Amino acid sequence: MLDLASVDTPRNRLLSVLLLAGLLVSWEVVIRVFGIAPFILPAPSAVAQALWRGFANGPFLQHTLTTVAEVLLGFIFGSAVGLVLGVGIALNRHIAYFVYPYIVMFLSMPKVALAPLIVLWFGLGITSKIVTAALVTFFPVMVNTIAGLNAADRDGIDLIRSLGGTERQIFTMLRLPAALPMIVAGLEIAMTLSLIGTVVAELIGAEQGLGMLMQSMNFSMDTAGVFSILIVLAIVGLVLNQALKSARRRMIFWENAGRASSTPSRRASPATEVENTLAVSR
Repeated sequence: MLDLASVDTPRNRLLSVLLLAGLLVSWEVVIRVFGIAPFILPAPSAVAQALWRGFANGPFLQHTLTTVAEVLLGFIFGSAVGLVLGVGIALNRHIAYFVYPYIVMFLSMPKVALAPLIVLWFGLGITSKIVTAALVTFFPVMVNTIAGLNAADRDGIDLIRSLGGTERQIFTMLRLPAALPMIVAGLEIAMTLSLIGTVVAELIGAEQGLGMLMQSMNFSMDTAGVFSILIVLAIVGLVLNQALKSARRRMIFWENAGRASSTPSRRASPATEVENTLAVSR
């Protein structure tokens, strides 16, 4: 995980805000000086007005809630299937032999290209969006789960077995904790893909959602409205990503303990927990 804590200072935050403000001012000046048509490239002030109208008097809130619900449901279903199948493939050679080749073959297909068929099969409602989001979410979680579980320390596995540990203890106390960073990284990728898959399905055909609203505004040449929806989608993606990062800090506590060298951790690392648990059981 990219660690930016060392550069997250008040001065750098101020510079970041000033950079954004400078870009927006430059954008506004270019539009006004060169007289660019609003339907080609709207000014930031026009985008801000469209954003305000969309939430104050328009349907932005309802469509945003619909899109967020579709993203989360697709993410949950796709991640659950990817996690279960990833664990099965990593731990069972028979499942890996019979299932994994077909998954790899399907993995090479562009899942977003299946969105028109999914909308055709499941209709314009929320179901087709959830299926599309789950389909694109499934693969990164499964692949990262397999890679994480297979990357467990072989010496540690042999040590637990020599101490009389069971396969279940190996999984819960060594392989799963060792795989958590990769699994959560897969979840972070999957969340972004879930948002993309949902919006693509909404653009193809939907009754509600930000993608449907953006398509409608695009047909009416309301470019400022399209930009305002893009801003909403960016904020939604940022919030969901930050929520996952917060969950990661709580789930993988030993990463934080390793970074905060000046603050002693009150919880043991997975390796220490393995040794302590096996010692007690003996």
